[in-house]
Amino acid sequence: MRLETVSVIGSGAWGTALAQAAAMAGRQVSLVARDAAQVEEINSARTNRRYLGEQRLHEAITATMQAGPADFVILAVPAQSSRAALGALDPALLAGKPVVLSAKGLETGTLDRQSEILADMAPDAVPYVLSGPSFAADVAAGRPTAVTLAGDDAGDTSMLAAALAGPSFRPYAADDRIGVEIAGALKNVYALACGAVEGAELGASARSALIARAFAEMARMVAAMGGSATTLTGLAGLGDLTLTCTSVQSRNYQFGMALGRGQSVETIIAGGAKLAEGVATTPVADALAKSLDVDAPLIQAVHAVLSGQADIATVVAGLMSRPLKREE
Repeated sequence: MRLETVSVIGSGAWGTALAQAAAMAGRQVSLVARDAAQVEEINSARTNRRYLGEQRLHEAITATMQAGPADFVILAVPAQSSRAALGALDPALLAGKPVVLSAKGLETGTLDRQSEILADMAPDAVPYVLSGPSFAADVAAGRPTAVTLAGDDAGDTSMLAAALAGPSFRPYAADDRIGVEIAGALKNVYALACGAVEGAELGASARSALIARAFAEMARMVAAMGGSATTLTGLAGLGDLTLTCTSVQSRNYQFGMALGRGQSVETIIAGGAKLAEGVATTPVADALAKSLDVDAPLIQAVHAVLSGQADIATVVAGLMSRPLKREE
């Protein structure tokens, strides 16, 4: 399998960071953007200041407004934009090609995972899922980062992981696409909750307990979807959950902090905050949990706060008054 050239669809912070990682791994990278001025900046100044400040970009990255043929593709647009981004591509560019899905979220309306969207839009593409504890700024700057790359064929997944591995970016090959996708989507929901705990000044003990119970809830969801609980002990599960639920670099954590201070979703966005992926994923995850008959009180609690059905104090009181049971 030839893996020398890669087309990265999406020139935001995460897409640019993944382009940087691929370039540092020795790949020739085409970074597909929608803005002509951004393309010019990347190609001439070697920066993408809107998303990554003064971080210098690798010379092997070429920005373009039109996706062309490549050995493999990385899709790096927000989860709710994946279907539209795929629909804008020539299907021939994806047929038989590895497509690495890097968005972490479930689609509004359909409840679809990212690989299910890909199957709808480009059924001949070969899906892979990339997830794990990683901030775009760290990846772009070449700070040590380890992630999970999940695919269906062990040999091909290992080859693709090797093609993306560089001096500071280490993908571990795995075979549980479902588990990796569900963990990546749900950790954003739990990051909102942990941020809310911080914003409401409920204490580090409460946040730690929430992370532990979120891990158990996530395991129930993954199992119900047909994934493997062992996936959650790795980078895509515990690693990403811990990072996103404890760091103010996390957009979801920041958004949750504002919720914890009593602000509504509309007020937070009006104040200039970027919409976090978890805000869109939460009602989808709640609907999915109900459809699977999975006990998911944390997802339900976050949904209640986001939708204005309850405030933080009411939600916490409800969680603390749930019947006691054996830990599982």
